[in-house]
Amino acid sequence: MKFLGTDAYVATEDLTVAVNAAVTLERPLLVKGEPGTGKTELARQVAAALGMEFLEWNVKSTTKAAQGLYEYDAVSRLRDSQLGEERVHDVRNYIRKGKLWQAFDADARVVLLIDEIDKADIEFPNDLLQELDRMEFHVYETGETVRARHRPVVIITSNNEKELPDAFLRRCFFHYIRFPDPETMRRIVEVHHPGIKDALLTAALTRFYEIRDQAGLKKKPSTSEVLDWLKLILAEDLSPEDLRRDGVDALPRLHGALLKNEQDVHLFERLAFMVRGQR
Repeated sequence: MKFLGTDAYVATEDLTVAVNAAVTLERPLLVKGEPGTGKTELARQVAAALGMEFLEWNVKSTTKAAQGLYEYDAVSRLRDSQLGEERVHDVRNYIRKGKLWQAFDADARVVLLIDEIDKADIEFPNDLLQELDRMEFHVYETGETVRARHRPVVIITSNNEKELPDAFLRRCFFHYIRFPDPETMRRIVEVHHPGIKDALLTAALTRFYEIRDQAGLKKKPSTSEVLDWLKLILAEDLSPEDLRRDGVDALPRLHGALLKNEQDVHLFERLAFMVRGQR
């Protein structure tokens, strides 16, 4: 079975090629791209399309690689020993399986998402090299070796906040999700807002790409943000004329859905001021 996108997710041809290549090679798929371009949602939709269970490991700045394998609760075991609990004699009662162990232990092949791996310490990817390569790891407290019953489909996302180690990159199939062009964006919008009027969508996307292309913009609005903006436009029943740039008011209607910091808001306010000064 091959991934071709789903009714809820518009996948470009190069993206479907990358997903299917990673599945065939049985290598992790490393997906990079701007925040809001659908990297996390991709993993969910791959699982849905291939009929696999979906497991998600959200990485934070404090996350350690070992947490994806398992965690040993020594404090609880000490407390139970002081209370004379019978369960204290079996160390397995104090081992909590991580997402990687859950994926290895599943009855069928699963999709495992390791989300935003670049948030963690630089050593985090290196600490997972052997586990992702050999699909096994050792549990020191019990002396057992856990091996994957079925090799999971591993999808790893990165917002490119930091460089990943070369040794890690060599073990991955890489794909960069480019920001959608206007035609692809129309298809994406149609999935989320079916039946939107063509004139309104044309005016909205024209304005949206004008904003993204504005020189000096600190944070360009993303796909998820334009979808939120369109939802508000439809709720407010705005017309195409309401969305067109007239120069006097450079800020778009409902701009809080698109511009996410004061520097970018001030940029468009200055542009409007300059236009008014020239009239």
